[in-house]
Amino acid sequence: MRVGAALHRRPHHSRCNRDCRQEPPPPPPMASLLSSLTFPPPPSILTNVISVASVATLAYTGVSEATGGSHLQYSKFRDASAAPGKLLDALGISGRQVSSRAGMASLYTPALIAALAAFGIPGVVSGTPRVAPVAAALGVHFLKRVLEVLFLHRFSGYVTIDSLIPITTSYFTNTVFTIYAQYLTQGMPEPPIDLRYPGYILFLVGISGNFYHHVLLSNLRKKGEKGYKIPTGGLFGLVICPHYLFEIIGLFGISFIGQTLQSFAFALGSAFYLVGRSHATRKWYLSKFEDFPKEVKALIPYVF
Repeated sequence: MRVGAALHRRPHHSRCNRDCRQEPPPPPPMASLLSSLTFPPPPSILTNVISVASVATLAYTGVSEATGGSHLQYSKFRDASAAPGKLLDALGISGRQVSSRAGMASLYTPALIAALAAFGIPGVVSGTPRVAPVAAALGVHFLKRVLEVLFLHRFSGYVTIDSLIPITTSYFTNTVFTIYAQYLTQGMPEPPIDLRYPGYILFLVGISGNFYHHVLLSNLRKKGEKGYKIPTGGLFGLVICPHYLFEIIGLFGISFIGQTLQSFAFALGSAFYLVGRSHATRKWYLSKFEDFPKEVKALIPYVF
């Protein structure tokens, strides 16, 4: 009886081992969402470090802009009495300045060259179907900025080397690693949710809206004028920095095209910085113009 009972219980015991195994817990909702929208993190520690550093440094700079701790020294926030950077001061170049036109062109040119170089290095843009459109979008973005500096904007001041070097480095580094991160997606499965076509639309809307409002800003000054005026037209009746808003839209368009963590990090970090800069810009207009309309927000109509 005992042997028979034991034999009788064995199938039940085996079935319990097979059926009663614990299933692994489901991933957290945020992790599940990210895995649906992005490629897996690349097998490059340096690329992942750059992504984290990009968001962190740009967010910190944005907070500094918003709180008045410090401003990058260009445009209306150029301050001749600003404290020099310690490293550049030690090198003997801190505080030096160049004309705004030359300085702003130099901000964007290295990033433009990096984007164009992707098409000249064998195997880069042919590696995956997304590298070419990401590199092309970055190239168009920075080519537009260079052409605007040379032929559209009307400048009245200078840019300090202290601000020129970190901004140029940020643009160049993020461009290089955004393209490189895309190149590293070779052989990886595509994200379950394809955002490329919404990305194309966002990019075109962003770059068009940014250019339109840059034209409006340029038209505020007649030839030879150097003072500031309250901008009007377009979305300037709702926010003081609609050109920043459309720049953010365009950068997120690029991140949707690429769907890598680095492309999203570049867009998110830039958004943090431009939020802070737009807040500081609104405060500046309020302090300089008594008739500045209080209902005009900084960046997002009716909200912020």
